[in-house]
Amino acid sequence: MFRPKVPTMPQPTAHAASPAVIVEPTTSVQRPVQAYAPTPTPSRPTVQITPGAVVALVGGGTAVVLVLGAVLVSMLLAVALTGTSLAICALVVRSLMSSGTKRR
Repeated sequence: MFRPKVPTMPQPTAHAASPAVIVEPTTSVQRPVQAYAPTPTPSRPTVQITPGAVVALVGGGTAVVLVLGAVLVSMLLAVALTGTSLAICALVVRSLMSSGTKRR
């Protein structure tokens, strides 16, 4: 009852005949082969990095990291200050609401 039944493939009843294939001769046209000139490989690298360029890259990378870090830290501080001020406001409103109900 719980075992699946796999259908079996039906057996072919007759032998299938393959269609007749007719092969016709064709003529081939030969075209002249054109040789291509390989691109010359450069004897020296195209980009040369001087020591001054390395110092400039390191300095620029350091400046980018510092600026990005300062922006991210300032955003984190803004979120923290906003959350703290909202929590303080919620506590003040809660105390005002609870003190108003106790007096009545």
